[in-house]
Amino acid sequence: MTATEVPLRRSPTEKPPFTLGQIKKAIPPHCFDRSVIRSFSYVFRDLLFAGLFLYVAVALIPKLSLGLALAAWPLYWVLQGCVLTGLWVIAHECGHHAFSDYSLLDDVVGLVFHSALLVPYFSWKYSHRRHHSNTGSIERDEVFVPKPKAALSWYSKYLNNPLGRIVTLAVTLTLGWPLYLAFNVSGRPYPRFACHFDPYGPIYTDRERAQIFISDAGLMATSYALYRFAASYGFWWLARVYGVPLLIVNGWLVLITYLQHTHPALPHYDSSEWDWLRGALATVDRDYGVLNKVFHNITDTHVAHHLFSTMPHYHATEATRVIKPLLGEYYQFDGTPLLKAMWREARECIYVEPDQGSKQEGVFWYRKEF
Repeated sequence: MTATEVPLRRSPTEKPPFTLGQIKKAIPPHCFDRSVIRSFSYVFRDLLFAGLFLYVAVALIPKLSLGLALAAWPLYWVLQGCVLTGLWVIAHECGHHAFSDYSLLDDVVGLVFHSALLVPYFSWKYSHRRHHSNTGSIERDEVFVPKPKAALSWYSKYLNNPLGRIVTLAVTLTLGWPLYLAFNVSGRPYPRFACHFDPYGPIYTDRERAQIFISDAGLMATSYALYRFAASYGFWWLARVYGVPLLIVNGWLVLITYLQHTHPALPHYDSSEWDWLRGALATVDRDYGVLNKVFHNITDTHVAHHLFSTMPHYHATEATRVIKPLLGEYYQFDGTPLLKAMWREARECIYVEPDQGSKQEGVFWYRKEF
């Protein structure tokens, strides 16, 4: 058994012996500096690769023989999907005000690139901000909220087998993101229907509603542009060039988020135990190999991101190295290979319950047995 195969010890659930201020003080001050030039350099890098792959798709692959083209298209889809995921992460940073010192610039950049990837920028910015404010709370967290056993759907036990897990993972990775945006699937319960496209939905306050309209306008503009491309070049051309890479972006987004917040070693809390710092520490860094850089280290520096979400990604690796000794057992990293980790979490993280006889009745752990 390798080191990465040893199950992680449960994260401590007692109040940490350090404060957020002490953690911040340990990090070099320059790690909190945001540079417009440096941030845009990553935008230009991603756009350069995306443009190069697009050129290959529209100008070179159609000239290949059928056999080579059948091999080239999947390669294009994977490469373009990964690069666009990196661009998605930069837009996500804009929503955290981690791109620059200028809120308006952050919102313009985030709106443009998230809209281009069919993401309602302001809508998700606000719901995601609430996720950061309530991470680890089974009552107020926004997404991938685990359920107690009594709250599971009646069909859950029929999916707790290899075939059921394959189906669940396939649906989650392909439809999970649009289902969350449109129907709040896997999100926290609201008193009425919640949708990221509805400016008057329960997710948003009166002060936020105008910006939700702007998000919807961005999606409408992108949809019209896609309609014009389809009218000019054909639906299947658009599906090959844009649609399949977008599916891969959505799949990566769901997988990354799922693995950051779903792990047998991570606790969840109800209101009797939850506090912000323990909730923010209830996440895990993962190793995606070369994709760590492609995804701008949102994968292997997520703990630091939850502690200091306005820190730009290009300082997060240094900050993570600094805070790991201070966090000690409160810092979680899992180097399990992705496919193996995805399968393990789908098998072992079915519902949450407190430990029997525990004095911490408000601390919940994942279970797999029915």
